[in-house]
Amino acid sequence: MIDSEILRIALEQSAEDLGCRPEDFTKSENAVFPLRLGKNARKYYKEPIVCDLVSYGSNVAAAVTPAVEGLVSEYLSRYPFYECLETPHMHWLNERLEQMGYRICFMAEYFLPDQNGIPDNPCAYDVRLLGQTEFSSLYRPEWSNALCSERRELDRLAVGAYDGGKLVGLAGCSADCEMMWQIGVDVLPDKRGQGIASALTARLASEILKRDKVPFYCSAWSNLRSVRNALKSGFLPAWAELTVKPADVVDGFNRREGDLPMACTKAGS
Repeated sequence: MIDSEILRIALEQSAEDLGCRPEDFTKSENAVFPLRLGKNARKYYKEPIVCDLVSYGSNVAAAVTPAVEGLVSEYLSRYPFYECLETPHMHWLNERLEQMGYRICFMAEYFLPDQNGIPDNPCAYDVRLLGQTEFSSLYRPEWSNALCSERRELDRLAVGAYDGGKLVGLAGCSADCEMMWQIGVDVLPDKRGQGIASALTARLASEILKRDKVPFYCSAWSNLRSVRNALKSGFLPAWAELTVKPADVVDGFNRREGDLPMACTKAGS
């Protein structure tokens, strides 16, 4: 179970993100409301957003623009809430969105700390806590999940694993909003499978909690390695999210080389 205070902070932040009330995420029935990004919304929310569907496990809370309000309301009335963020039903929604010039874009699962605590996972390598000055030279492709070069000013802390003088794993966190810092982690390919990621993620989560902030973790559902890392590091699934954007924006992501930039910006290795 997730600590009630941590869950309260997450619900309040989600409400600020989308322009609703925290209780809209805990109702037994679905909630549909106008999309209004709050001034203190998470930094990775970028317009244009057509609608955003969020489930904390009891319903779907749907933040919508006027153009899709009727369609989304109909969609949520057709299926059980827990089937609205998965196939095959998403095809029903996406086909109708495409007729309007929109498409489903991002899908992700988010994790919060388990109330039983963050484990002290062992690491076979030297683990070091790094401040902003110490990781300023690490904005390189191999550490692109741990650190975000596009928003360097948000990166707060990092924890590195060193084999001698060589950095082999790095977890970093970004202050995506006032009370919640997101963790991302990378491990060099030849060092994976040794528990480095979970050791670094857990250590960084503990450091974030010491600073009276809430660590959170995001992963694509299909990135099982990342999901396993979250669970081993003392995190539990908290909410799922699906975002709709204009079709030309989605096409732009698909034309880019490399990985699709997740709505959450971070993932695990």
